[in-house]
Amino acid sequence: MNTFPVPKNNWQPTADSGILKKRAKIFARIRRFFEVRDVIEVETPLLSHGAVTDPHILSMKVSLSQPMYLQTSPEYAMKRLLCAGMGSIYQICKAFRLDEKGKKHNPEFTILEWYRIPFDHHDLMDEMDLFLQEILQTQKAERCTVADIFLKFLNINPHHASIDALEKCARDRHLSFKKNEDKNFWFDLLFSHCIEPHLGHERPLFLFDYPASQAALARVKGNNPPVASRFEVYFKGIELANGFHELSNAAEQRKRFQKDMVEREKKGIEVPALDENFLAALQHGLPDCAGVALGIDRLVMLALQCESISQVISFDFENA
Repeated sequence: MNTFPVPKNNWQPTADSGILKKRAKIFARIRRFFEVRDVIEVETPLLSHGAVTDPHILSMKVSLSQPMYLQTSPEYAMKRLLCAGMGSIYQICKAFRLDEKGKKHNPEFTILEWYRIPFDHHDLMDEMDLFLQEILQTQKAERCTVADIFLKFLNINPHHASIDALEKCARDRHLSFKKNEDKNFWFDLLFSHCIEPHLGHERPLFLFDYPASQAALARVKGNNPPVASRFEVYFKGIELANGFHELSNAAEQRKRFQKDMVEREKKGIEVPALDENFLAALQHGLPDCAGVALGIDRLVMLALQCESISQVISFDFENA
């Protein structure tokens, strides 16, 4: 059972009024960025009958007349709007994830998500680069494949390396964990401990061509080996956003969800109901598009040079 600290009797905001006023101005700049590009702001429900199946993301369940889930992102509902012909859209909203608390995490957080037709993920990287230059006054971003970044920092290619080779690489760097036969486990361990803290310190860095096993809701390109049409962007060692050239094949998406659910069962994690409305929308037809989700609270942290999310939100989880 997930538990959180008992709230203290502290009515004061965790961010001071000056920070909150600057945060509001950042929101206004974000909305202007999309307005001039004719990207429409939308709203979708925070509660849904279905939930994300990713074994690494845990939804908050709400008991009403029937079980519902607070959304970990507005992705599924926004894609239903795309399938209905809404065109390029964006949304700024709250999202919720269990077991995420720390300097860079809050169980309730603000997310910016946008979808562009008929972009692929490289087109969206171009636009996101302009977004970061405008909102954070960054220099033009760098780009690098996942294979090249692993070779640079660890002298190993994660696409071709065996599980044993990745495990040895981790243990050589004193990352000692019990035996694990999941290649993605070793990829994530090496990346988070040995690579991520060093990324994007001078300018933002886009990483792309992730292993196909980490495609999630992205298309897979038939390279040798296949790679996911996905990117992440890092600045000052912080992951800011995750983007896809969106998968439009409903049968393939269902297959991936079912694989996730098997993994959740093995790990003893609750298996939520599939979002059948989302899958039905994909079956109807998703236009060729790319989408990206960005953590607004982290963006504001970077913009205002703060050290913790609690410094840039009105009330953190313990004081909510």
